[in-house]
Amino acid sequence: MHQSDYAARDGLALAALVAARETTPAELLETARVRAREVNPRINAVVRWMDGIAEERAAGPLDGPFAGVPFLLKDLGQEYAGIASASGCRALAWTPAVEHATVTERWLRAGLVIFGKTNTPEFGAKGITESELYGPARNPWDPSRTPGGSSGGAAAAVAAGILPVAGASDGGGSIRIPAACCGLFGLKAGRGLVPNGPRATEPLHGAATDGVISRSVRDSAAMLDLLAGADATAAYAPARTERPLLEEVGREPGRLKVGVVSSSAINPHPHPQAVAAVQDAAKLLESLGHDVEPVATPYDDAALARDFLTLWFVYVAWEVEEVKRLTGAGDDGFEQDTLIMAALGRKVSGVEHCAALERRHEHVAALARFHQRYDLLLTPTLAEPPPKVGAFDTPKALRPLAATLLKTRTAGVLAKLGIVDRMIDDNLGWVPFTQLANLTGRPAMSVPLHWTPDGLPLGAQFVAPLGGEGMLVRLAAQLEEARPWFERRAPL
Repeated sequence: MHQSDYAARDGLALAALVAARETTPAELLETARVRAREVNPRINAVVRWMDGIAEERAAGPLDGPFAGVPFLLKDLGQEYAGIASASGCRALAWTPAVEHATVTERWLRAGLVIFGKTNTPEFGAKGITESELYGPARNPWDPSRTPGGSSGGAAAAVAAGILPVAGASDGGGSIRIPAACCGLFGLKAGRGLVPNGPRATEPLHGAATDGVISRSVRDSAAMLDLLAGADATAAYAPARTERPLLEEVGREPGRLKVGVVSSSAINPHPHPQAVAAVQDAAKLLESLGHDVEPVATPYDDAALARDFLTLWFVYVAWEVEEVKRLTGAGDDGFEQDTLIMAALGRKVSGVEHCAALERRHEHVAALARFHQRYDLLLTPTLAEPPPKVGAFDTPKALRPLAATLLKTRTAGVLAKLGIVDRMIDDNLGWVPFTQLANLTGRPAMSVPLHWTPDGLPLGAQFVAPLGGEGMLVRLAAQLEEARPWFERRAPL
């Protein structure tokens, strides 16, 4: 298949060609790999190749809604039996997975041809994708900039035309942030809709969920349809959507009432282009007949950020200890920033950790009150354009001191040195809006409606009430039709 014909179709359209015998899975696989070989040296999106597995699968019988379509897993939590799932971590780089993740099983049942795994920061703990193990992923719109994180490799691969849709996950914005950075569509499901089994049940206390990043709304909808639904190891069986989400594509969303917030206590003065992205989305919504009005931030975003980072640091501390237990690795198996986060997590008392967990209900209740008056909350996805690669590196002068403090177990001094404040600013300052949906368990999406004058994409985020995935898909499809983005390609 010619590259232009391949790039002109989304995943469902490629599957339709296979079903009509107008192409073969092997031909699609080779087209994807040719494109990958051409662009991956410049963007470092794919970090692990599964050529033999993919070739064998493409040669066999396939069935399902995406039968024969090339696909990439995220190298974090989307295990493939016998293949290492490094999570961007040196200590895990060569440890093969014991069994498939539940989402991997469901993607295989859908007929996808998995041919590799994508770049991610260590443990997905940053909004950028710059692991020491694999090096930084780069944005196809401007390779000097980040594609976001933690699903940055997935977004870079899709934006560069390697494939139309790729595996991703979202624990604090990790689907929506890279989708916004790379001009793509990113939908995060509500808590529990997609299971995390069989070896994990609710990562990050249920804040994290698997999904995809795609170029078309219908691909994301169809993917969520096949991923949704509890398995035997799930903590509970969530209510399914009213109808298959793919059937929501093209249905009228109705007249929606949308409240708009464009600033945050963490970043009171977002970049003018981030504000412009929201204003642009608001005007488009009004032109489509929706009611839009600015509102005060309907939740305590400063408190939510503190609670989110408290839980995040404790979870990183647990991850480090768990990997050490499983592999026998020492501190040299991890990045310094990860060890700093883990050290901070260990300083949190059990009572403080429990308090942060319990306060989730305050944020849930505040957002529920908002959704009694408004159908959707609209914010920027990013408060700043995609940063330069390396922008958040710990200054070299501080690294030896940080290493000494970690070694002597005096990490509390890090706060006095400003390292902690820097980490908070770096992790949340340019993406202060996305953690809300994770901590409250609400569905949310980033829609690529705005590009800066110098050609960088910026997304608009919509947060829905519990069970609002169908509403989001209906609106996203309406916006996609009103302002198509599928043919807008990165210049790589």
